[in-house]
Amino acid sequence: MAGSFSTIDVEDADGVMTIALNRPDALNAFTATMGVELSAALRVAQREATVRCVVLTGRGRAFCVGQDLREIPAAEPVSATASEARDLGDYVREHVSPVALRLRTMEKPVVAAINGVAAGAGVGFALAADLRVAVRSASFKLAFINIGLVPDAAATFSLVQQVGYARAAELCMLSEPVTAERALALGLVNRVVNDDELETAVRDWALRLAALPADALGLTKRALSRAWTATLEEQLDYEAHLQGTLSRSADHREGVAAFLEKRAPKFGR
Repeated sequence: MAGSFSTIDVEDADGVMTIALNRPDALNAFTATMGVELSAALRVAQREATVRCVVLTGRGRAFCVGQDLREIPAAEPVSATASEARDLGDYVREHVSPVALRLRTMEKPVVAAINGVAAGAGVGFALAADLRVAVRSASFKLAFINIGLVPDAAATFSLVQQVGYARAAELCMLSEPVTAERALALGLVNRVVNDDELETAVRDWALRLAALPADALGLTKRALSRAWTATLEEQLDYEAHLQGTLSRSADHREGVAAFLEKRAPKFGR
């Protein structure tokens, strides 16, 4: 699978699929090809039972600096006819949004290993992961406003959820860079580590996640996502529904047996 891609690297071992953005000379700037390849790799990760956790990272000194602006042709003026106009929105719908949607909705845990600067859509992709570990030298910047655009890759959605409206407005409107330590304080990342500790820290989390009950993790992610739009009563009912489903699973039986027998559980499909 790894040999079929030109803008990403894919490694699959020990139940963990690691997807690395691989345009280091361009600071892993996003392109249409990268969007297609990311979507393809994430589809495989969702489909394959042997993949139990996904890690998203970047090669070189950046995670992803957002859209490669050299790839986007200048838009036609508002006065252009409908047949002449080229719409950046179509590009976002086709290439950017599907990546963010799959990261957020795939029923497997996703860990973002933020190895350097994340800007533009790179921030959106990082925030779409379930867990985020950043190196101390990493930084975050939503630079859209500086080129007359709004954040995409679900960044507005994720930011309001994770830091609240006021902080989200500050980050999006003022476009000030955020250090890794401030990102931790704001709740944008779960953990900050020294630059040479990233691989070890992320691998530890990924292997722990890969060893947990896959269905329970997937439905936990589904329940957390649903909680934003549900009423209290709806969420209570949904949790009960999921418990009923999972209580009939082999993983649940193994977990209970291991607890009673005072041993480590061995989960698997």
